[in-house]
Amino acid sequence: MKRLSFLWNVSKNFFTCGIIGLTISDRYVSIVPIRGGSMSPTFNPHCSTSVKTYFADRVLVEKLCLEKYKFSLGDVVVFCSPSNHKEKCVKRITALPGDWVNSPYSHDAVKIPDGHCWVEGDNLASSLDSKSIGPVPLGLIKGRATHIIWPPQRIGKVEQTITEGKIFYIAMIFE
Repeated sequence: MKRLSFLWNVSKNFFTCGIIGLTISDRYVSIVPIRGGSMSPTFNPHCSTSVKTYFADRVLVEKLCLEKYKFSLGDVVVFCSPSNHKEKCVKRITALPGDWVNSPYSHDAVKIPDGHCWVEGDNLASSLDSKSIGPVPLGLIKGRATHIIWPPQRIGKVEQTITEGKIFYIAMIFE
């Protein structure tokens, strides 16, 4: 009888810890592996096309920013791909709603609509981003990457920067 009671207590504790962990992961913070080289050198600086998951950087993704969609220029965000909602992408926000952007590959200016942002990878040569897919809806964003937590030699805060010359902001308002 004592053995059955012990197993019941262990099962209850395991289930409770699982529910608490799931709630924290869903609402507040999670850990996400970063694959590929589109955000190099910020993530996976020595990336090749055949990077294995265990070599990929892992980042802490905070989700409190989702309550009121509080984002800033330079934030690195994790979002669902607009074309495949099962695929997660990681890019840097380079323009917010109401900003005008002009891509170096185009002569057209685009105003970022309300509820959207413009995202780009740090590695221009290897990034499928807003230059290809257009503005990303804020509702697809799953959180903001704040810290690299793996590998140990790269542990640190994710810097909130924008590389000069990637996107040109247009100062005048077109009406």
